[in-house]
Amino acid sequence: MEITHPLLRRMGALADSFGRTVYVVGGYVRDLLKGTESRDIDILVMGDGIGFARETARDLGLSSVVTFERFGTAMVPVGEGKLEFVGARKEKYVESSRKPEVTPATLEEDLSRRDFTVNAIAVALNAAHFGEVHDPYDGLSDLTKGILRTPLDPEQTFDDDPLRMMRAVRFASQLGFEVEPGALKAIGDMKERIRIVSQERVTEELVKLLKCPKPSVGLHLMFQTGLLHLVFPEIAQMAGVDQRRDHHHKDVFRHTCIVVDNIAQTTDNVWLRFVALVHDIAKPRTKAYQEGVGWTFHGHEEVGARMMKKIFQRLRLPHGPLPYVEKLVRLHLRPMVLVDDLVTDSAVRRLMFEAGEDIDDLMKLCRADITSKNPGLVARYLRNYEVVMEKIREVEEKDRIRNWEPPVKGDEIMAVCGIPPGKAVGVLKQAIEDAILDGRIPNEHDAALAYLISIKDELLR
Repeated sequence: MEITHPLLRRMGALADSFGRTVYVVGGYVRDLLKGTESRDIDILVMGDGIGFARETARDLGLSSVVTFERFGTAMVPVGEGKLEFVGARKEKYVESSRKPEVTPATLEEDLSRRDFTVNAIAVALNAAHFGEVHDPYDGLSDLTKGILRTPLDPEQTFDDDPLRMMRAVRFASQLGFEVEPGALKAIGDMKERIRIVSQERVTEELVKLLKCPKPSVGLHLMFQTGLLHLVFPEIAQMAGVDQRRDHHHKDVFRHTCIVVDNIAQTTDNVWLRFVALVHDIAKPRTKAYQEGVGWTFHGHEEVGARMMKKIFQRLRLPHGPLPYVEKLVRLHLRPMVLVDDLVTDSAVRRLMFEAGEDIDDLMKLCRADITSKNPGLVARYLRNYEVVMEKIREVEEKDRIRNWEPPVKGDEIMAVCGIPPGKAVGVLKQAIEDAILDGRIPNEHDAALAYLISIKDELLR
């Protein structure tokens, strides 16, 4: 196999000088065979993986080596990617543990314990055998066929590390491969084993799935096997929740999968993709039948936004994106209301004020939320959103509301009114904001200050 990356030949020479045997393995080899090159490189060392990582770092003049002594692994950051080193090993989870037991192994044993045959291909780096391919489990054939198959019996592979069930559905989305039927059945049979894996690892795979070109492939496989009911039950519960026939032609889960795929075509922002996944999450909780209308979901956007904090906590998601996700879930129905010719500039200002710098992401979400198979209906909705965008542009040009901050700050309010920090400052500040958003005064400092002076005595009385 042709290996052109200069670091790999250099590591092979370094391994020769220390009498070590090393291979490049895993995703780097898989992607190279598919015609792409990953920034991250996995190096398999016959023996001390951590020791060779340190030797490589010294040879490259790098000081940063992150080690995981218990697992015999190490990571060396290089430019925008990283080198990951591991000694040949076997791993096994005991029934009640979240942590695997690790023991040394031969090359073939190491490759056998990997998740899928397409990731169980090793290429020699030592000079005497440089570029020689080791493929004991016929991964090259599966790579050509586009099949995800486990090197050993799938139940054994998933039992050794249940997270591989999540990796199966993620790779199906990422690579566009089919999960081999026996492996798919094993996931359904063994899904409960996912409970022993740490939440952080499971969530990492879920986020990686959302980063794929077509996340719906993995989401449907998770639902089909029952994994989704364990990993993200609120999403699984959307299946079978029919929507109003005049608005949607599919249940909420299928609708959501299409929205996620739609948004994936327009943005790499994984948190906007997450919003697409959860924007209708409260529909099962708010479903009610209204005579003459059908099923309704009044308030699902607000209920859904309020669900996010507990979901973030349970999934161990970073807290930083939470306000962004809550905001877009809460606002996802608002733009369509602005289509009407009778809508005032005030309503547009308030949406822009609430959405702030995320107004463009909100509009991307609204467009992705159009999942009808009726071309005429789709065209009508898209035209409506263009009307909304034009109104937003007009108001922005006049009032500069985007990324808006109040022209009179709290310190100035306290100085003008002679009051200390407290609730009254917030009341006055809110009154100024409302006057600007309602169009009663322009979004300018002097006008806002004059308005403050005119209202302060009455509000403070």
